Amino acid sequence: MPAIAATDKQYVLALDQGTTSSRAILFDRAGRLCAVSQQPFAQSYPQPGWVEQDAGEIWQSQLAVARAVLRDNGIGAGQIAALGIANQRETTVLWDRRSGVPLAPAIVWQDRRTAGPCAALAEAGAEDLFAGRTGLRLDPYFSGTKLAWLLDHIPGARGRAEKGELAFGTVDSWLAWKLTGGRAHVTDPSNASRTLLFDIHRQCWDAELLARLAIPAGLLPRVVDSSGVVESIDADWLGAAIPLAALAGDQQAATFGQVCLRPGMAKNTYGTGCFVLMNAGRQAQPSRHRLLSTIGWRYAGQTTYLLEGSVFMGGALIQWLRDGLGMIASSAEIEGLAAAVPDSGGVYLVPAHTGLGAPYWDPYARGALLGLSRGSGRPQIARAALEAIAFQSAEVLLAMEQDAGHRLAELRVDGGAAANNLLLQFQADLLGVPVVRPQITETTALGAAYLAGLAVGFWQDEAELSALWQVDRRFEPGRSADWRANALAGWQRAVQRALHWAEAD
Repeated sequence: MPAIAATDKQYVLALDQGTTSSRAILFDRAGRLCAVSQQPFAQSYPQPGWVEQDAGEIWQSQLAVARAVLRDNGIGAGQIAALGIANQRETTVLWDRRSGVPLAPAIVWQDRRTAGPCAALAEAGAEDLFAGRTGLRLDPYFSGTKLAWLLDHIPGARGRAEKGELAFGTVDSWLAWKLTGGRAHVTDPSNASRTLLFDIHRQCWDAELLARLAIPAGLLPRVVDSSGVVESIDADWLGAAIPLAALAGDQQAATFGQVCLRPGMAKNTYGTGCFVLMNAGRQAQPSRHRLLSTIGWRYAGQTTYLLEGSVFMGGALIQWLRDGLGMIASSAEIEGLAAAVPDSGGVYLVPAHTGLGAPYWDPYARGALLGLSRGSGRPQIARAALEAIAFQSAEVLLAMEQDAGHRLAELRVDGGAAANNLLLQFQADLLGVPVVRPQITETTALGAAYLAGLAVGFWQDEAELSALWQVDRRFEPGRSADWRANALAGWQRAVQRALHWAEAD
């Protein structure tokens, strides 16, 4: 991307802190992506089912790309009207309030180490309590049991937490703390609603839920609006005291970036995981089909709720084929390899490597490759991998339609794998509705930018944002209802083989 000439033109800077990389993206008033800087960082897998990151490396990588996107494009910090953060959700950081140093590696959202405690809470009859207040299921995906695990396994941590010496946060809170020199220990409702500790109806931390997990309230950040100036970042970081004006979990940010601002509108992000979210309006909508009810965003005195289904292995499946099996040299190769055959030849790949999310919620499920014959090879497995991403998303969307009580009109899509035409066409065929890819697919960062820009008057209202959204391509369904039913039945038969595989005795 060519360097931007230094002018008085203003931008909004979005920090998109994802599961495998940190990015900084500049957007102008037309909602155009003007510049991007990206840096990957490491993940570690110390035991089966464990996923960890270095919170210090997350911060350093995010700071580095924020500096780079300004420096490399000749942009002065004074040209930045506001800064917004979108973050990988549920990933849990515990740090010392005085030194700002994390006490342990961050526990990533994919981590399954607290499957046992979650099962114990469910067996004790707490499922309905947590679901009713948080809209979530008792699953190790969420932050609350991860935080409890840290307090139980770091020597002295619980006592220090009770004395107020420690701070907990998801990645938004961690970055806000670092950017403001510890002045702002905050989160927003979209991230708070992913912790198992937040009452999404009263919009406050819940004392009874905290007691169930033995978590001291003094650890928790202050909950602020998703769009609104929280504090200014320290001028030393980027060269000016830029307003920190938005915080949002990445999937809620992507939903806002896709301008799914009316009830019934839905998007799917094909990232490390796949995340399907539907606007549910001004009231939380309980799910009858094992989906999540969560807060989308809050600002200007209004809260928007969403229905969500989370798929743990989306793009991560393609990464596994590349890095784990060495089947492809780059992720971009998958489409050409899969297109070499008309179908998977009866092969199904169930990517339950870290359990299955919605609508199964089975932390003990494990990956399975089924239906192999002597004619099966790399192309069939590649095709089965892409189809698995679409199958998982389709099951979530079908459940969502039943909860909402109406058919989806279209599905808006984004994320890295949304560039894959074969995947999106298969998705449209499975759903029987159009799949629509916008011109700007970096909608997570765009949503953070929109929320930050609204807070400072860079954009005026939601109508202005809706007018900026433009279509790149529509994928129309081309298969019959019978084909869809048979395809889904085959997939569900394969999933049954993977369920409960690693279940403890």
